[in-house]
Amino acid sequence: MEELYCENAKIVFHFLLAISNDKDVAEELTQETFLKAYQSIGNYDGSCKISTWLCSIAKNAYYQYLSKNKRQVPDDFSGREEIFEITPEREALAKIELLDVLKLMQKLPGKMREVMYLRITGALSFKEIGEILGKSENWARVNFYRGKEKVVKEYYSSEGGEKHGKSTL
Repeated sequence: MEELYCENAKIVFHFLLAISNDKDVAEELTQETFLKAYQSIGNYDGSCKISTWLCSIAKNAYYQYLSKNKRQVPDDFSGREEIFEITPEREALAKIELLDVLKLMQKLPGKMREVMYLRITGALSFKEIGEILGKSENWARVNFYRGKEKVVKEYYSSEGGEKHGKSTL
């Protein structure tokens, strides 16, 4: 079990960080994931990579966490580092835009949405994303590109073409 943890804890943590956007929650649920995996290791049938199995346990743990805490998208994004000077106006605009993008990402098909979250908030490589989701690196790259195109198109068309600037995706 220790070897399993050492080999997969980083992947599980980054997966949870990508979908929760909260380091503390990701750390807590990573521990819970491995506890649940230990308790149900007999159910692992080898039909997928162990990391994929662990991430599915992690995803279920996250959904249970949301259900227990009646939470949705976190509204505190103040922990993000900014390259430019943070002003109250910039911070407010950034939160609004980020919430808009996250809401649009929620409309994407399941796997595409997961790829987007893992890439954007988890900063994982396409290879790592492919491994987590049991797909190829190229599959992850294509789904990210298509998802990004859909979000960008919807984002800029949602205000009747009034939004300007480059996408942060």
